Amino acid sequence: MTIHPQLRQAFARKNALKVISGLNNFDSVRVATIVKAAEAGGATFVDIAADSALVDGIRQITDLPICISAVEPNLFVEAVKAGADLIEIGNFDSFYARGRRFEALEVLELTKQTRLLLPEVTLSVTVPHILALDEQVQLAEELVKAGANLIQTEGGTSTNPVHPGVLGLIEKAAPTLAAAHSIARAVDVPVLCASGLSAVTVPMAIAAGASGVGVGSAINQLDNEIAMVAAVRSLVEALAHSNKNHSNSEIVPENHPLLD
Repeated sequence: MTIHPQLRQAFARKNALKVISGLNNFDSVRVATIVKAAEAGGATFVDIAADSALVDGIRQITDLPICISAVEPNLFVEAVKAGADLIEIGNFDSFYARGRRFEALEVLELTKQTRLLLPEVTLSVTVPHILALDEQVQLAEELVKAGANLIQTEGGTSTNPVHPGVLGLIEKAAPTLAAAHSIARAVDVPVLCASGLSAVTVPMAIAAGASGVGVGSAINQLDNEIAMVAAVRSLVEALAHSNKNHSNSEIVPENHPLLD
């Protein structure tokens, strides 16, 4: 399995930024706006819905690596053929409001099914934040054994900050930061900390052990491309500041799990 070189280096430098357009966002114009802003702002890669027509259109406007998200493994196949670089079982946040839960056994089974369909494609899997923290760690370990190349955390939609300003932003990010801290110490693959993050908390995600961050609503809910670009740039700057002592020339060792 060969990971996209841009991703490989970003994970090695611990400054990967994934901009998420949304698993249920099939508006090609809106997704294109988000992707253009991500690229202009300096994001590492983008995450869009697993739809072959959508992937084909986005592939024509960006050179950024494209991640596709779904909770149905069969949706990945055609989208990968259309030009996606990696796949993600996740974006569970979009289902919780409807009362749809993803338990450990289901996520593990989805991972196994996906690996059978696409054994050579880089696979990221989200660990549901509805699980207790020790259960999240156990699931992450099992997912890696089942073939996951990246582990993603979540939790931003479950929190209701009670304080304004910086303290509220930290409260919002607490679940995903806690998951990143615990999981990163248990698995030997990169951990992407996502959901509920901001420019204030992305450095905390890296300090917690994450190799990168994923940000969705803080960007995709903005009403114009200029504002989106500014938001992406603020996140990129926050990551750069948190990694200012990390060598820009560092590369992934030949025996790194991403290269297996």
